[in-house]
Amino acid sequence: MTETTIKRSLFSKIFTTLTQALKGDESFDYTAGSIKKAVILLAIPMVLEMMMESVFALVDLYFVGHLEHSSFAIQTVGLTESVLTIIYSLAIGMSMAATAVVARRIGEKDPVAAAKAGMQSIIIAFAVNSVMSIFGVIYAKDILMLMGASADAAEHGYRFTQIMIGSSLCIMLLFLINGIFRGAGNAAIAMKSLWLANICNIILCPILINGLGPIPAFGLTGAALATTLGRSIGVLYQVYHLFSGNNVLKIKIAYFAPDFKQIKALVKIAAPGILQFVIASCSWIFLAQLVATTGGDHGSAGYQTALRIMMFFILPAWGLSNAAATLVGQNLGAKQIERAEKSVFTTAKYNVIFMATIMVITLCFGKYIISFFTNDEMVRTVAVEALQIMSVGFIFYGIGMVLINTFNGAGDTWTPTGINFFGFWLFQIPLAYVLAKHFNMGPTGVFIAIPVAETAITLAGIFFYKRGKWKRIQV
Repeated sequence: MTETTIKRSLFSKIFTTLTQALKGDESFDYTAGSIKKAVILLAIPMVLEMMMESVFALVDLYFVGHLEHSSFAIQTVGLTESVLTIIYSLAIGMSMAATAVVARRIGEKDPVAAAKAGMQSIIIAFAVNSVMSIFGVIYAKDILMLMGASADAAEHGYRFTQIMIGSSLCIMLLFLINGIFRGAGNAAIAMKSLWLANICNIILCPILINGLGPIPAFGLTGAALATTLGRSIGVLYQVYHLFSGNNVLKIKIAYFAPDFKQIKALVKIAAPGILQFVIASCSWIFLAQLVATTGGDHGSAGYQTALRIMMFFILPAWGLSNAAATLVGQNLGAKQIERAEKSVFTTAKYNVIFMATIMVITLCFGKYIISFFTNDEMVRTVAVEALQIMSVGFIFYGIGMVLINTFNGAGDTWTPTGINFFGFWLFQIPLAYVLAKHFNMGPTGVFIAIPVAETAITLAGIFFYKRGKWKRIQV
């Protein structure tokens, strides 16, 4: 075989794999065959899916960063997103439980049970979010002031907060239904739903913020309207595919009848899963409040800018690590424990390479990236410092994400919950407070505490992974 023929054959294999990944090939058996191919088929759409989720935040940041009173606007968006992390925690926790149960049932070759479990998780989502939405609409202004916003900033941006928290059901369903599809091995639909939602957001943001023809300029409120409309369209796309009958999950209306045994099983997995992300989210909220009180409006805006850019890079890595959850769940269901372990190692290797590359980019070009999102020099200075300090721990972040998804994909949601409790509440928060307040380092102390704590959390994750409890969990 000539060198040219070999190259053509290799290119053909790569092209075929990419096409399978983007189309969503449910015929592929993730419990057999090449592990590298399995990781790639899941990881490509999952990475693109998470990139789209992170773009939501950056689109808002770009447009509101160029409004009048941009420091108020950026602070409002950032503080609202910090509060929304609690809703994200609920969404991710439920999504995680749905992925674990659906993947396990698919691994056991029982798609009917998988479909029923997925629909019961949607019932739980509706019940939880009705309360959250009402609370957010009524107390939006109080929430912003509690987070450290000035009275002027809260007055300027509370309608943005009302709309974003009030539409939390869209956030929940977007995460949850994508988790159901991922558990079934069809990460492509999850990716496409967020692509659609984000394209709509990008189109609507400048129109609703700045106005166009007969459409008035809503300013900061327009960013919330655009994001909510975009997410709603994404959810409608998901619902269409759930009921189309063209997927491995065949949904019937009867599956929406409450099955309290199944709901109890899902809640048993989701509760510690939600708790682990609530623990992390509350830590991030505390850090945001600490930066706001020690660094003022500009310090807070700079931190929020850096955090959103960091999340833009981290979310794709989270998407890649999601491949471990599906592979571990399906292979444990098929009693292929050794294959599950190899899947974790392969996913972690790819994530380390990705995060190392991102670390170099942010350290070398952080200043130029930040300048694209804000015109305020004081905000830029804080943001550059925050981004460069936080990026030092990117490699450990990458390993930690894979381990968390491994535990969660196996249904062992208590282990990462315990790790998060000690790592965030008993280590990160006290360290940030001491550095910021006692040593008078202000926001810089908070920035340093983040990579230090994340590294410690990853080391703890490696220890518990090697103990192997996750291999014996029944769901």
